[in-house]
Amino acid sequence: MKNKRQNNLLHTPDGVRDIYGREYEKIKYVRKTIADVISSYGYTDIQTPSFEYFDVFSKEVGTIPSRELYKFFDKDNETLALRPDFTPSIARCAAKYFMDETSVLRFSYIGSTFQNISSLQGKYSEVTQEGAELIGDESVYGDAEMVSLLIESLLKTGLENFRISIGEVDYFKGLCRQAQLSSEDEYELRDLISSKNPIAASKLLESLDIEPGMKDKLLMITDTFADHSMLSELAESAGNEISRRAIERLSSLYDLLKIRGYESYVAFDLGMLSKYQYYTGIVFKAFALGTGSSIATGGRYDTLLSYFGKEAPAVGFVILPDEVEKLLERQGAEFAEVGTVQQIKFKTADADSYGKALKKAEEIRSAGGKAVLVAEN
Repeated sequence: MKNKRQNNLLHTPDGVRDIYGREYEKIKYVRKTIADVISSYGYTDIQTPSFEYFDVFSKEVGTIPSRELYKFFDKDNETLALRPDFTPSIARCAAKYFMDETSVLRFSYIGSTFQNISSLQGKYSEVTQEGAELIGDESVYGDAEMVSLLIESLLKTGLENFRISIGEVDYFKGLCRQAQLSSEDEYELRDLISSKNPIAASKLLESLDIEPGMKDKLLMITDTFADHSMLSELAESAGNEISRRAIERLSSLYDLLKIRGYESYVAFDLGMLSKYQYYTGIVFKAFALGTGSSIATGGRYDTLLSYFGKEAPAVGFVILPDEVEKLLERQGAEFAEVGTVQQIKFKTADADSYGKALKKAEEIRSAGGKAVLVAEN
């Protein structure tokens, strides 16, 4: 019984893991590289609590379903939740400390997020996210800054063969409004399209009392991939002002990315609708050769801060640095070697030996090296 109990104590729960040794050194390199790029754009680090009041991540905010949150109670019987993503926490923080600020705010962060999901999905329950949020800029220039910052961050790590897929939530919303869908039907359809389930989306649309032409138009979103040359055609055929403006904004975004020399890294996917309901404009994900899931996500959320009492547009992204490190390994990237730790020995029986060894170790450390003291009898 004792051995079984000890054995259980050695293992982590499903969905979490230990990271150590050379792997952790590589991950730290990736995290620091990304942080340095974000900082170079003028973003200031901010730290929010690992858990918040449940309402910060409630359905009204538009984050993940309640069943996927880690929830618990405090001593006052208030419901708390571990953060599933950073954006609502950053929005709350901005509203609390910068309520009357009218200038543009730039925040960066890194930390763990937690989602109570099945290990059968092949995902970890605790994931490190590193990202940036641009608050107070509603322009397409803000969108371009975010996408460019993401591209540059990935490039600086040494990652190759990646692509940023960009969608537009307002394009979908415009079509839903044109079809006069209820908010409940729009929510369900958005969830089905974002999860790439065209069969279920088709069944839902067949059950609704809308024109056949609109059903086809909505269903076409599930597999509408476009390059820049197709955007003008999509804008002309949009059929409503909201969707048309959304496509025109994508075209303007492309032009700005082209000025920066990043146009080859982006593609447009109008069927990419995030499960996070707080997104209101562009949404984007980064994919790389060798992985089926995204290594970064982001988008515009112009109404989220109003939930916390501050009217301000915003756009941001998060990168999964640990996943980037795995991809770099697969691509054969070379990481800087960790400096050798020098062992400085001293004799416990010699009164002067310890002092001399300590001085030598301090000299090595002052020069940027690593040293440990080793006692000898």
